[in-house]
Amino acid sequence: MSFSRLAGIAGMGFVVILIVANLLLTTAGFPTPSEIASPDEITTVIATGAGSLRLASALLPMAWLLATIFAVGVCVCLRRDERTRTDPWSLVGLAGVLMQSVVFTSVEATRLALTSAAQHDSGVAGLWGLYTALFGFNQVFLATALLGLSMFGIRTGAIARWHAGTGLLAATLLFATATTSPYGVGSVNPLALLGLAGWLLWLIWIVAYSIILIRRPPEPAVTPGRPDTAAASTST
Repeated sequence: MSFSRLAGIAGMGFVVILIVANLLLTTAGFPTPSEIASPDEITTVIATGAGSLRLASALLPMAWLLATIFAVGVCVCLRRDERTRTDPWSLVGLAGVLMQSVVFTSVEATRLALTSAAQHDSGVAGLWGLYTALFGFNQVFLATALLGLSMFGIRTGAIARWHAGTGLLAATLLFATATTSPYGVGSVNPLALLGLAGWLLWLIWIVAYSIILIRRPPEPAVTPGRPDTAAASTST
């Protein structure tokens, strides 16, 4: 299997895992960013849905691995010419994907710490504030990934204008929500619904990119020690 196809499948898998994890959280009653939740409510949700919360967190290490494979596949497999230098925008996008994985690791670690705090009835309010802040600020790295890989795709002709437009719109919504995330600590971010819209567009954007990677024909193999077709035709 070519790396391009593998990266496309990884992108699809990443989206599936995110959807399943969020369904588990919703089923457990975990508050969304657009809902106000008191420490008592958080404690109750964790006490009744601890199993679903842990399962959702257990799925995410695979999601981060798949996201990395997907992002590297976009940067490497969709370059216009293997002999040209790396497009700076692809590095911006790759950095965004890696940083969102790092920051969201902290988000999940904080959510698991909330489970322990709720069981011992201590520190729930502080940990919930930290969780909310990390979750909000993480959206800037999603925006960075969308911006970088959308610009890379349109510059190389790898994606259509609507695809790039979807990515840039999602980046704008997520960046705006991340900017106002301090107002969501202890309350509700006034742009929380815009962040949700940006997140949904981000999933659509990944699926579209994954389809491009899967459909990309594999690079022709060159036998070591033998000139390829282009070189042979030049020499004759």
